[in-house]
Amino acid sequence: MKKYFAQLRPLERRMAVGVLVILILVLNYVFIWPHFSDWGNLQNRLAAARRDLARDRAVLVNTPNIEKQLKSLESQGEFVAPEDQGNNFMRLIQSQSQQSGVSVGSTSRQLTHTNEFFIEQVQNIIVTATDEQLVDFLYKLGSGSSMIRVRDLELQPDGPHTHLNANLRLVASYQKNPAPAGAPANSSPKPNP
Repeated sequence: MKKYFAQLRPLERRMAVGVLVILILVLNYVFIWPHFSDWGNLQNRLAAARRDLARDRAVLVNTPNIEKQLKSLESQGEFVAPEDQGNNFMRLIQSQSQQSGVSVGSTSRQLTHTNEFFIEQVQNIIVTATDEQLVDFLYKLGSGSSMIRVRDLELQPDGPHTHLNANLRLVASYQKNPAPAGAPANSSPKPNP
């Protein structure tokens, strides 16, 4: 290589060095410069992994408390077989309406919605009552272990303005897959691969 370079004239040497410099710059531009941000990206990923690790360790330390809360929440409410949920829901509505003195005018067909943990029964009813009776009815529906709540409520006075006509959308939540009585809940978390 030295012999070849020594045989060149000064102008040819300058051109060869210039071509070599341009070739080195092009190779740097194609292969090296795009990777300048890799170190910063690696640092960001490392910081995110450390944050995730700290969060996961905190959850693992708190696992016994979470399991206690889970067991207490699972024991709340009452188990109702899926085939009896609709009848149980209507029975609770009718018994509370009789106790509170609310007259149920009409009901619609029950709708069922499910998610990962609950089966929700939705019932639309129209009731007529005084304001005290209606408040007592709604309070008693929501109290206790019935798991019934009011999703929508529309109020209108009746003709002589002595009672209220209420259009209610009631929702009852039932456990989808309750743990059998006496069976321990799955307390060991699955490790992530």
